[in-house]
Amino acid sequence: MTRGFDEIIKRVIQFRDERDWRQFHDPKNLAEAISVESGELLEKFLWIGSTESKQISDTKLRDVEEELADIAIFMFYLCDALNIDLLESVERKIRMNEKKYPIAKARGTSKKYTEL
Repeated sequence: MTRGFDEIIKRVIQFRDERDWRQFHDPKNLAEAISVESGELLEKFLWIGSTESKQISDTKLRDVEEELADIAIFMFYLCDALNIDLLESVERKIRMNEKKYPIAKARGTSKKYTEL
């Protein structure tokens, strides 16, 4: 079952608020939590090659999903703490990246925009 983005965010915020955890969720700590969870995600791929990372077991895939969910939840909390509209921010960033990485120059290359 797929839920709407706003519905999921509201549920995450409600979960936090019902437990009175907002008091612990200042921007600094939330940014640190995102970093910690990102490290846990990286750990799932530690010591395997690129090819193997595309063919992970179902168990490892579930672990990856949980780490991604943790990262997303802390992102939602950080956006809430700083009154950031995440979707609007993503749209703005895509527009910026379209200018930095025009198709004609960026297609098929991993070079940074400053090298194109």
